[in-house]
Amino acid sequence: CDKSKKQRKTEDENREFKVEWTELFAFIQNSNGLPTCLICQEKLAHNKKSNLERHFTTKHASFGSKYPVGDARKKAVEELQKSQQKSSSVFNYWVQSSNNVNIASFIVSQEIAKRGKPYTDGEYIKSCFINASEELFRDFKNKAEILNKIKELPLSAKTVKDRTVKMSSNITNQQIEDLKLVSALSIAVDESCDINDTAQVSLFVRFISSTGPKEELLGLLPLKGQTRGEDIANAVIECMEKHHIPLDKIVSISTDGAKSMTRVRKGFVSILTEKINHEILVYHCIIHQEALCAQTFPEEICNVMELVIKIVNTIVAKALYHRQFKEFLVEMESEYADLLLHNKVRWLSRGNVLKRFASLLLEIKAFLLEKGVDYPELTDDQWIQKFYFMVDVTSHLNNLNRKLQEKGNTIFSMLEEVISFENKLSLFAQDFERETLIHFPSLLKYRQENNSVIDIYYFKTAILNMREAFLRRFQEFRNSMATLAFVKKPLSADVTELNFSLFNIDIGAFEMQLLELKNKELWSSKFERLNADLEKLEKNKCDFSSQHKWSALKDLEKEDMIIFNTWNSIPDSYHQLKKLAFAVLSLFGSTYSCEQSFSSMNLIKSTLRNRLIDENLESCLKLKTTTYKPDLSKLSKEMQGHCSH
Repeated sequence: CDKSKKQRKTEDENREFKVEWTELFAFIQNSNGLPTCLICQEKLAHNKKSNLERHFTTKHASFGSKYPVGDARKKAVEELQKSQQKSSSVFNYWVQSSNNVNIASFIVSQEIAKRGKPYTDGEYIKSCFINASEELFRDFKNKAEILNKIKELPLSAKTVKDRTVKMSSNITNQQIEDLKLVSALSIAVDESCDINDTAQVSLFVRFISSTGPKEELLGLLPLKGQTRGEDIANAVIECMEKHHIPLDKIVSISTDGAKSMTRVRKGFVSILTEKINHEILVYHCIIHQEALCAQTFPEEICNVMELVIKIVNTIVAKALYHRQFKEFLVEMESEYADLLLHNKVRWLSRGNVLKRFASLLLEIKAFLLEKGVDYPELTDDQWIQKFYFMVDVTSHLNNLNRKLQEKGNTIFSMLEEVISFENKLSLFAQDFERETLIHFPSLLKYRQENNSVIDIYYFKTAILNMREAFLRRFQEFRNSMATLAFVKKPLSADVTELNFSLFNIDIGAFEMQLLELKNKELWSSKFERLNADLEKLEKNKCDFSSQHKWSALKDLEKEDMIIFNTWNSIPDSYHQLKKLAFAVLSLFGSTYSCEQSFSSMNLIKSTLRNRLIDENLESCLKLKTTTYKPDLSKLSKEMQGHCSH
């Protein structure tokens, strides 16, 4: 008996709506498949004829008597259906319209955040949009409708702030979802102070997602008290645990080499490595090391740079002098209209300042003489020699620095650039030994024009000392060179030279898969094409650099993406090879991303926005630095539509 009751209940629930019930009882089937009354909009739980009939006869008896079954009932029900469809259409239009307004609001808020602008710019943009639309759509018949749409855009400062926080949270969720799937990731950590002297730790993660290499800001972590290694480590560990990212996935750490980062016992690196249950690579940022090598000049040469800065400040710091100097350059028909200021934070600025100073040296000497300001060094032969030597050497260092800062470079490529520069330094020393000076055009020109005797031994020694500094550094990169090269040259890899201890590789399976890869033309040919693609990329880089087409240089496909696409096209049967390749591709070579984020942080949290709280600063910075796109459609649907405020 119980069984039959249960069976009847199931049959009742699975009954289908019958088309004839619409005319008989004024019911239609809703989107969930359940009957809905056209007269009172009440929904019934089951498609049972007896339920529909009971509802109709008890609640709508007057309708039944007014419109008896037949043509009268049929026409009345059709009118009810038309009314229902019209009402539904209006509601759907309102929902879609509200959704579109929300998405547009998110888009504007995203653009504001990406450019580091204040939240209040939302109202300014809206005002511009409305005023411009008055003219743009003057001849449009639906001009009023367009303007009403724009006026509905919610872009108050509070709205833009809320939108920015929501988009940042959405991006973080996307990052975490991708990080859950990876077997290896690297972190780059650096610390700097914002406008309020709050220490901010920039934590970047690098990993390989399904779409390619990602280098993402995971968090901007404020330190309210001290900035010791343990404070930085605790902030990083807390951030990783908050997002449920296992520390054991970390295979490398890159820092700027500061004591708080690298101290043996209480440094950030030593504290974090104790929490990780396997060996990891620790890299001192390759760009910082290159900058330290560049600081090996003798004291006399360093004094040259200090005097140049002093002279520039003498001219530029005083408004009257500065105006008169610029007018003086116009009268002299000079190549340049002004001097450049030195910025210690921007590593490329030194070479640019020296180069501009050298170009304007005659004008500077004449201007200072006119003002009665005497710098005897500007006429001293030995000082001038050192100055032109600095101009040429910093130009070479700038070229190296610019290559190291390019986005998408692998560590192996960065190391190749450093080793290449080491060999160039040997060539520069030989250039002085031969006394040809072909690699020092400024110094050569000075010698030719003034018949000066160059102190060959002094400059050669300075170059060799710099080369020694280069040779002493970058050891952590040199020791892993064969492993780092694997992503580009797997066909020439020697298994005995590779470091597997970091990546949990099955060496036996790896050897078998590598042998198969080398002997199968279908797959090995892909790496031959990879070399051709990388060769083409390098040629384009050289061409654009020589032509100073920096924007075109940025638009080129990135090296790591080209390598990823090649490995991603290899079948998963070579999973051990791909595991090593993707782990190596995920390594940081520098903390350049952290340095860039601090520049953006100072732009966002400026003197005028010094009350920006840490949460909002992080949200703005994440939107400015990320490669992810927030899911605006999802975010918009989660919100209730409302008019502008």
